[in-house]
Amino acid sequence: MSDTVITARPGAEATRVARTQEPDAASRPVRTRDAFFDNAKYLAIVLVAVGHAWEPLRQGSRAVTALYMLVYAFHMPAFIIVSGYFSRTFDGSPARLKRLVTGVVVPYVVFETAYTLFTRWTSQDPDRPVSLLDPLYLTWFLAALFVWRLTTPVWRLVRWPLPLALVIAMLATTAPSIGHDLDLQRTLQFLPYFVFGLLLRPEHFRLLRRREVRILAVPVAVCALGVAYWAVPRMDYAWFFHAGSARELGVPLWYGPLMTLAVFGCSLVLVGCFLAWVPGRRTWFTVLGAGTLSGYLLHGFVAQVAKYWGWYEPAWVRGPAGVIAATLVAAVVVTALCTPSVRRVFRCVTEPGMTWAFRDTVGSRAGARRAAP
Repeated sequence: MSDTVITARPGAEATRVARTQEPDAASRPVRTRDAFFDNAKYLAIVLVAVGHAWEPLRQGSRAVTALYMLVYAFHMPAFIIVSGYFSRTFDGSPARLKRLVTGVVVPYVVFETAYTLFTRWTSQDPDRPVSLLDPLYLTWFLAALFVWRLTTPVWRLVRWPLPLALVIAMLATTAPSIGHDLDLQRTLQFLPYFVFGLLLRPEHFRLLRRREVRILAVPVAVCALGVAYWAVPRMDYAWFFHAGSARELGVPLWYGPLMTLAVFGCSLVLVGCFLAWVPGRRTWFTVLGAGTLSGYLLHGFVAQVAKYWGWYEPAWVRGPAGVIAATLVAAVVVTALCTPSVRRVFRCVTEPGMTWAFRDTVGSRAGARRAAP
């Protein structure tokens, strides 16, 4: 007879997880992935790719710039909040540290090197150095995730984690001297979203799935798009990149903390609208949610080579048909890069096992069984 553990999920009432009763696998649960979060990760990574496809089309198009601003206001915050939510169990144990090294550090080293070599070719800058301290292009997220996850035990310990994270982010905007080592400016400014994710519980996501919230999300999103269109000539959307200080953005020092709070509030509302409309059931793209890391890291090569090969040079690309075509191509490409077959091919650099590099201790084996997918 097998006992069962009932675990609540945002996308369903409950999930029964059967436990095996074999002597060598006692108390090891058979885990099932939550379709809601896999759907959310896939849809977020599609928006990341689409945002990169729109980047060269912003000049001269207020509509594209408004869409670009709207997407950048919530797509990375959504990704970071979900990352924070799944980092709640990080406790610095050997198994968790091993997973941090294999799932974050190794991909960072590999793709930081690969993007540098690729950029030497596409930018015709053969002397560009390989520097692991200066994240290039997409790799900043891995560097930031490494810092955020290492500090997780601290955020679980302090009394007011979110206000403290907001203060740190606000102060970061006033300190241009922070520099670019490990893209620390962006790491600190995005920190509140990660800490917010750490504080969330399954019931919070269930609240977003309520029918009235989903209905309310529609006019809110429409109004946000209208505000973005209005703000294009009036606001520097670089604030949504969280990559520069107030001085670097050419505004007074006091403007940085104020914009940190304003952007954080705006982004949380839009993330809520986005998650409210994420399907909770299994769909055709649910399986792709497990491969978002490969999709994220690989689609940047396509985005860069598109510029290098002049895909944006024809005049028609700047029109509505070109914007639609760029959007569809970006969505299709990143979808293909998230498929299980591509994930298997690149698993050696995105999810390496590396058992040869670590001691096989009882503690690490037990922790590995509890590691989240």
